[in-house]
Amino acid sequence: MDIRRVDEHRKRDHLPLLLLADEQEGMVERYLTRGTMFALDMDGATAGVCVVTDEGDRVLEIKNLAVDPAYQRRGLGRALIEFVADRARGRFDTLQVGTGDSPLTVPFYEACGFVRHHRVENFFPDNYDHPIVEAGVLLKDMVYLRREL
Repeated sequence: MDIRRVDEHRKRDHLPLLLLADEQEGMVERYLTRGTMFALDMDGATAGVCVVTDEGDRVLEIKNLAVDPAYQRRGLGRALIEFVADRARGRFDTLQVGTGDSPLTVPFYEACGFVRHHRVENFFPDNYDHPIVEAGVLLKDMVYLRREL
């Protein structure tokens, strides 16, 4: 397993993975150019990606975290989070993530040490051009979780 920073051809080379975590390309484009992107490689292939942005006030936000389904449930998402957290310590105080209130994603982040912080009501209907459904749940609000570094 190798984690590397991606500076070029982010969209061209990694869009299918990015769309696993954020299924509307226009939303991905909003943060992709201003964020820092990392890719996790295994067996000569990119198995996962993570995009983070500096939100000010020493807060670093995970905007996109995706692992190829063929590599899921092997700890790679957690490895990307720990890599980002280790690199951010000393420069940031908080790592946060916004996600839908889904039975798949919220428990994953809580298991990685994040706690619920706040929510943005109607985020998904207001920002996406189609309904977003995850694990049979229609996503409405964005839930923000935080982890102190």
